Amino acid sequence: MKKLLIVFLCLLLSLPAISIAEEEKVLNLFTWELYVDDQTIADFEAATGIKINYATFDTNEGMLAKLQLSNESYDVVIASDFVINIARKAGLLQKLNYDLIPNAAGLNPGMLNQYFDPENEYTVPYVAGTPLIVYNPDFVDIEITGYESLWDESLRDSVVVMDDARNIVGITLKTMGQSFNVTDDEILAQAAEKLAKLRPNIRAFNSDTPYVDLLSMECTVAYMFTPYTLIAMDENPDLKIVYPEEGVGFGIDAAFIPANAQHPENANLFINFLLDPQIAAQVAQAQYFVCPVQAAYEYIPEALRNNPALNIPDELLKDAEFIVDVGDYETKFQNIWTDFKLLEK
Repeated sequence: MKKLLIVFLCLLLSLPAISIAEEEKVLNLFTWELYVDDQTIADFEAATGIKINYATFDTNEGMLAKLQLSNESYDVVIASDFVINIARKAGLLQKLNYDLIPNAAGLNPGMLNQYFDPENEYTVPYVAGTPLIVYNPDFVDIEITGYESLWDESLRDSVVVMDDARNIVGITLKTMGQSFNVTDDEILAQAAEKLAKLRPNIRAFNSDTPYVDLLSMECTVAYMFTPYTLIAMDENPDLKIVYPEEGVGFGIDAAFIPANAQHPENANLFINFLLDPQIAAQVAQAQYFVCPVQAAYEYIPEALRNNPALNIPDELLKDAEFIVDVGDYETKFQNIWTDFKLLEK
């Protein structure tokens, strides 16, 4: 630990002179609970003397509402790509100071210049992931090949899915040969009709601990985010991962500085800290997500680095699709989802 801290302190001292002394040594961080692990926070505080105040939100939408109210000030926010795009277009973000973020040079170019920040002016990627289907082949009578398989009658009352309108309405659209991001009333009506037919197969809506449903055998099939897939595979290596034949989704959670941040220099320093290869590797191991820092991989255990939930084939990733802001159609997605959950099996 002492050696690590010395490295970080040397790195900070090598940066251009900054007026950090003019700022209170405080950083107000806003993200999901436990999304930045305790060790990373402790390392940053020890290396810089900057105290992190950690505030949490439950949903991207809740985070956005807080930013829009402007009655609270956060210095760094870590949230998902589509909501960052909304916040950026609303003028709620400030540009990064790359003079204070030299570690950005080590980012994977494939995760840059994305739709939510085309010129990489406001954000740096924190982690990335691909929701996947996972099932127990010992208790499933069919070979699951994609989203369409979830509708199979043999899976009645045995599937757990994330409680997420955009994802589940989205995979329904993918089975129809459509985009996750359709903005067509007729196609969405067709998707709602098809989605309704999936209801008898859904045993649980669970965004927080879907792996528990799978490991306990409460459910035999799950559609869930990357870290939960890894947790499930750790406990039961015999589970099978499916790269859906209809195409995979892809998401990036990124860090940004709100426009009204009171400690922007501290914020830039923290973002640079997150991009240090050793710290980025630490984050990847704590969060079980794809790491955006190329040099971090030498510090990530081989078993995790090569796990199929993280090591998605390049030919799939090149055609992966983001869930993006669909404007007023967001309400339509949410309404379809609400109606679906109220259906009787």
